[in-house]
Amino acid sequence: MALSRIIKPNQFLFKSTKLIPQSSSLLLPCKTLLSPSNQRRPICTKHRNDSFLSPDQISTSNAFVSIILKQPFSPNNPELNNLAPLLTPKVVEAVLNNLRDWRLAHQFFTWASSQHGYKHKIYAYNTMASILSRARKNAPLKALVLDVVNSRCYMNPGALGFLIRCLGSAGLVVEANNLFDQVKRFGLCMPSTYSYSCLLEALCKSRLIDLVEVRLKEMKDLGLEFDKYTLTPVLQVYCISGQFDKALAVFNEMFEEGWVDEHVLSILVVAFSKWGEVDKVMELINRMEERGMNLNEKTFSVLIHGFVGESRMDKALQLFDKIRKLGFCHSISFFDVMIGGLCKNNEREKALLLYSEMKELGINPDFGILMKLITSFSEKEEELDRLLQECWEDVSSQHKNLLYSSVLEGLVRNGSIDTAYDLLHMLMGNNRNSGSILAKYFLNEKEVITLDSNSFTSVINGLLDAGKVDMALTLFREMIQFGFNPTLLLYNGLIDALCKLKRLEESYELLRQMKEMGLEPTNFTHNCIFGCLCQLEDVEEAVDLVKKMRLYGHEPWIKYSTLLVKNLCKHGKVEESCKFITDMSQEGFPPDIITYSAVINGLIQIKSVDTGLELFRDICARGYCPDVISYNILIKAFCKAKRVAEAECLVNDMMLKGLVPSVVTYNYLIDGWCKNGEIDQAILRFSKMFGKERKANVITYVTLVDGLCNFGRTDDALNLWDEMFRKGCIPNRIAYHTLINGLCKCGRSSAALVHFNAMKEKEMKPDNYLYIALIRAFLSDTNLPSVLDILKEMVDVGNLPDPQDKNFPVIKDAICKLSEDARTFSSIRDLIEEGRIPDVSPREGAEGRHNPSI
Repeated sequence: MALSRIIKPNQFLFKSTKLIPQSSSLLLPCKTLLSPSNQRRPICTKHRNDSFLSPDQISTSNAFVSIILKQPFSPNNPELNNLAPLLTPKVVEAVLNNLRDWRLAHQFFTWASSQHGYKHKIYAYNTMASILSRARKNAPLKALVLDVVNSRCYMNPGALGFLIRCLGSAGLVVEANNLFDQVKRFGLCMPSTYSYSCLLEALCKSRLIDLVEVRLKEMKDLGLEFDKYTLTPVLQVYCISGQFDKALAVFNEMFEEGWVDEHVLSILVVAFSKWGEVDKVMELINRMEERGMNLNEKTFSVLIHGFVGESRMDKALQLFDKIRKLGFCHSISFFDVMIGGLCKNNEREKALLLYSEMKELGINPDFGILMKLITSFSEKEEELDRLLQECWEDVSSQHKNLLYSSVLEGLVRNGSIDTAYDLLHMLMGNNRNSGSILAKYFLNEKEVITLDSNSFTSVINGLLDAGKVDMALTLFREMIQFGFNPTLLLYNGLIDALCKLKRLEESYELLRQMKEMGLEPTNFTHNCIFGCLCQLEDVEEAVDLVKKMRLYGHEPWIKYSTLLVKNLCKHGKVEESCKFITDMSQEGFPPDIITYSAVINGLIQIKSVDTGLELFRDICARGYCPDVISYNILIKAFCKAKRVAEAECLVNDMMLKGLVPSVVTYNYLIDGWCKNGEIDQAILRFSKMFGKERKANVITYVTLVDGLCNFGRTDDALNLWDEMFRKGCIPNRIAYHTLINGLCKCGRSSAALVHFNAMKEKEMKPDNYLYIALIRAFLSDTNLPSVLDILKEMVDVGNLPDPQDKNFPVIKDAICKLSEDARTFSSIRDLIEEGRIPDVSPREGAEGRHNPSI
């Protein structure tokens, strides 16, 4: 057999969707999968001692067991020492097999090894190894294996295999692999196919695929034949590790040898299911059925879950039909996963049919299945009515309350909050004639269906999620009137909803009720109200609340403090924001750098850059560590004030503190140098940006392109534009506007038109001012045909400015010049006569005054 076929990709299986050809050797009698000649006895993990014990040996072993069990074990026990001369490996093995306690067994084993004239043989070692392996005592097991090697204990291949399996079952795979090598090196055993199979099984369980392939190659080099038990674990480990081609190659090898049975096919089938190869799974199962093989119930369960997980309900139903024919469908677990999958896939009718079939088979549906159905059917009252008709009689009286709660939750979950609200009100005794078709199930069960707090809570939360806060509050009050105490979570939900609507007084009232009921407000409760105060910019109340929060051990959330500071600064109340952070600090809640950054930004906007810088230096002196965003606020302000050199100093300071300037930082500097009239400095900063391995974005390129165009360096701007494409930075609409406008200002109208057309090809709509820029540029070049083309396009897209627009004089000038040119006269007159452009020619004057010049 060629090993290369195991570790190389499969050559012939699954080239098409047909998994195993009809004319394959499966049909040959000598290769039939079910032929008894091909069925080997499985390797047994339990050590078998077939050696015959003489009556004297039986008597001696019984005597040892009696002494050991009679009193605590002592190596100096005179009775043991009197029997010591009678020790033999067979006696030791028999004694070990009769001791249930691994400690006693190990003590006796150790004592026996120290007796004069006695030496353990491999079967005694293996018996002790089996006991330690079952007890998961790895430390003494490792010592035992070391003793086997050091004592140069000879063994046959079967004994070696048994010892390897003991190590493997204890998870000592590395030790098993090392033992195998040492036994070969010292000539203690010549491993057989069985020995290798035991080692491969252990390696495969630990997914040591590289070692597996090394051992397979060794077997080939030694001329050892592979068998079914060699390759089955190899197939399994390839399947588990997702090595598709190698798994199929091993399968083909086993197929050719006639070793494929239900177990082998199950391994491959489950693997295909996990790989998402649902269609191939079904073909494999069909082939198995043709050969009289079937999967077991456990494998079917794995496959059903896999198919449902892949949302392949079509194949899941096919497989379920096979399960039904095999008689496995009496298990409720199959119906549970199938109904759940169909409900999730919105195949409600099929789910209901399965539910009916389940009842016909006498299987009582559990509440989990009913919940899946209710969740699926609760989108419409009519569908839910059909479901309740089907299952109402199947639900015991004690579960009908749960069913009612589940119906409410299902309606809420699917957005039918009004239906849920009406249904709850009907059971409360209100709106009993509202017409809900679901009422008949619950109103006639007064002795069974009773309201509980969960029903109210579910509907109230649903109303809050739907934004129906007032309805939720009404139901909340009714809940209390019915004698149900709201939970802390429900209070928090209502307070949160009210605070988001800035309904502060009502939030305070709920807080008061909470405390009266003995419910302590949580950190969340207080922060909801704190956030509302911050939105309302109520500084005094916010600080007072923080003082109360401190008594509870609660901390105000920074996001709300920052929001308040930003809003105050936005409205010019910088001094109030400074007072707020001072008061917060005095209360033991100093603001973080984000909040301070908001104040610095406010100071810059309202007062000056220097005021913001002063606060920045002050917080640095107090131990705060500004972040990149804090620095960027100041850098942007300095660049805007044309104090770019000072901005550069801030960048250097930032880097000295270990902060890395962001792309935004560089963009501010480049823009600052450009607007400062120092384009070469901007280019230098741009090049340094790449030296720092910062990837420029569209804003970076557009800023520099605009600066180059403003300095008349259009060739450099176009080269930079091309570089932007090469770097994989795709320009946006603003980038195109900037370039085209810049080219027009520099008299590069033809180049501007090329990029204008490129922009439109990318389905980016030009702004009105871009048309004006092109017309102005072409007028300057006296390129009147191009002016006419741009004007027509403006008219077609509806971008022509009205006479009150500041850009209309450009249009008026264009119309006049086009009317005076023979090449464009007729076209412009047609547009005027059609009323698509205004007639801007003077009314008075000699006839023919505006005739085109030739």
